[in-house]
Amino acid sequence: MYDGLGIRAPFFEVGPKAYLFGKQALELAKWLDMLSKKYDVDIIYTPQYTDLYPCAQETERLFVFAQHMDPLPVGRGLGSVLPEAVKASGAKGVMLNHAECPVSMEVLQETIRRADEVGLGTIVCADTVEDVARIAKMGPNLIVAEPTELIGTGQTSDMGYVKATIEAVQAIDPRIMVLQGAGISDGNDVYNVIKAGAQATGSTSGIIKNSNPMAMAEEMIAAVRKAWNETH
Repeated sequence: MYDGLGIRAPFFEVGPKAYLFGKQALELAKWLDMLSKKYDVDIIYTPQYTDLYPCAQETERLFVFAQHMDPLPVGRGLGSVLPEAVKASGAKGVMLNHAECPVSMEVLQETIRRADEVGLGTIVCADTVEDVARIAKMGPNLIVAEPTELIGTGQTSDMGYVKATIEAVQAIDPRIMVLQGAGISDGNDVYNVIKAGAQATGSTSGIIKNSNPMAMAEEMIAAVRKAWNETH
């Protein structure tokens, strides 16, 4: 596990996937950076690879992460995402094993090792409670627990799943924080999942597809802070 990440609970993740790039991606990054300071909530942002450098350079508190990375060493590997290149972009970490970019458990373990080697944090996606526990044993910094079938549907995980995944990780390594994802559509969803015990949550469609993405981002980040303050 890379020890220099510095993300604190509660935190939030915004993943623009391939919806935003260039100027729009940078504008959202700057807005999220402001919200992070305003509400004292750490925010992970995962832009396109080509937007990593400007988003990292033009924000102060935002944790810019790559959307994926390969475990190859410096050398041959055309078309691959090199860990050292992600680090050089100014990114603080990498997201791994998202449902839209899955890898085998063997590749995942090697990629986490490479991330640790170059000084990148890891946030790893997992589906079932069993997968969450298996991945926790690999020593990532953060885990995203989200049932694959709920991603992008607007339907959130049930509270039994939320509690079971948190307990599974805590039993293996209490240092690993758990983000509850999938189906987060508005501030109310955010509030409910944090109140249920989650250390973090996040959203793509709920923000990016909203008629006013900036306003929805603020609604969600404010809900993180409100729910956390009420429960802690």
